[in-house]
Amino acid sequence: MTYGKILAGTFQARPNRFIAHVEVGGRVEVCHVKNTGRCRELLVEGATVYLEESANPSRKTRFDLIAVEKGPRLINMDSQAPNKVAAEYLPRLLPGLSLLRPEVKFGPSRFDFYAEAAGGRWFIEVKGVTLEEDGVVLFPDAPTQRGVKHLHGLCEAMAQGFQAMALFVVQMAGVRYFTPNAHTHPEFAQALCRARAQGVRVEAVDCAVAPGFILPGRPVEVRL
Repeated sequence: MTYGKILAGTFQARPNRFIAHVEVGGRVEVCHVKNTGRCRELLVEGATVYLEESANPSRKTRFDLIAVEKGPRLINMDSQAPNKVAAEYLPRLLPGLSLLRPEVKFGPSRFDFYAEAAGGRWFIEVKGVTLEEDGVVLFPDAPTQRGVKHLHGLCEAMAQGFQAMALFVVQMAGVRYFTPNAHTHPEFAQALCRARAQGVRVEAVDCAVAPGFILPGRPVEVRL
């Protein structure tokens, strides 16, 4: 996945979850934040951030905030990126992939992908991961009942003869392993453990990240 025109700026404040104030070229711009999560450990005053300039002159905000530097790491925080990365990466995970359809409803759930590969029918849910602590990446960074519901839905799909996968796209490179954030949301961590015990495939992949692109990288160890 690639972006258009990219500019570097200095993060100043986030008045609400949708916008940020960023200093760019000596002036403060109001930017759209392409991630509604908390991201408190990322969006700190003075952090270097990267903005994509919109080609739409009628937009209220000229820029989208898509990435941030955290120490030596560059972290993509565009919440639309994980599904695009997953679409590029899934052929590696599912040999013989012949069909990949986004946003498919199953019962009360809507999953990110439905896939067919080597005779198997799959429902796949993708989660983007931006929270990192000492090289360990965690999900979620805030309680997510929607995430718990998706895991229950994957288990139900398994019970009805489908195959199921939870894919965690780590929006940075060079991490040690992935684990669910049991401290922040123990219910999600428990649900993920139960899902894998019932046959749901749990995978994680890191990403090669630059200001202008994010690409699928290498598999990341999953520890439950």
